[in-house]
Amino acid sequence: MRIGQGYDVHRLVEGRALILGGVNIPYEKGLLGHSDADVLTHALMDALLGAAALGDIGQLFPDKDPAYEGADSLGLLKTVCELLASEGFSIGNVDITVVAQRPRLAPYREEMRRKLAEVMGIDLACVSIKATTEEGLGFTGSGEGISATAIALLL
Repeated sequence: MRIGQGYDVHRLVEGRALILGGVNIPYEKGLLGHSDADVLTHALMDALLGAAALGDIGQLFPDKDPAYEGADSLGLLKTVCELLASEGFSIGNVDITVVAQRPRLAPYREEMRRKLAEVMGIDLACVSIKATTEEGLGFTGSGEGISATAIALLL
């Protein structure tokens, strides 16, 4: 068994879609980034890559590479899962926490879980997603950005 931890953060800006866990969430702002800026999926990929000691998403999908501009993070996650499988790893379970003052994410949690489980090829019961606020404190509490942490178990 191997355990990895991932973290990501992106700034909220106007004129971008808010995509978390592959789900487009209605909101007046979206996350700024080279790809779709899906902070939840980015943290998850880093946890998976970290558990396998295969670097991070910045190494695998450099933000200077135009091939990844506007990339769908679920497609990137699929590539990470294929890499893990080629190295002999399988995913045991993942646990993700999103930190955002707004919007409320509970209505989208199950759809996010389903999408991630499908891409990773694991049972829905092996995907946990939680959301929390920071009680108005810090950059997430003031609505400047959203962050996510993830832990992954590889077998």
